[in-house]
Amino acid sequence: QVQVVESGGGLVQAGGSLRLSCTTSGSIFSINAMDWYRQAPGKQRELVARITSGGYTNYADSVKGRFTISRDNAKNTVYLQMNNLKPEDTAVYYCNADIVGLHYWGQGTQVTVSS
Repeated sequence: QVQVVESGGGLVQAGGSLRLSCTTSGSIFSINAMDWYRQAPGKQRELVARITSGGYTNYADSVKGRFTISRDNAKNTVYLQMNNLKPEDTAVYYCNADIVGLHYWGQGTQVTVSS
């Protein structure tokens, strides 16, 4: 089994910061990429940040310059540092592990940004 667990969500006022963590465990042979998605009510999940096995990062235009994805391989953990949060960032944030073409999703962590 592959287990993906997110943490770090919460309530924050506009302009504040949060750091989300995603820890993976289980039988992992190779990870192609680790992604952060978010889903607001009534919306489909959208990719907000990605880091590949080669260290390449990608961000949605809406979060570029505010969010930073990073990893700590020794801890099997990926982080999403979110700065200057806006109300439109309110969503459930999901960590996704792309493992040999298969996607493993965490349960999600709620981020609510008040104005």
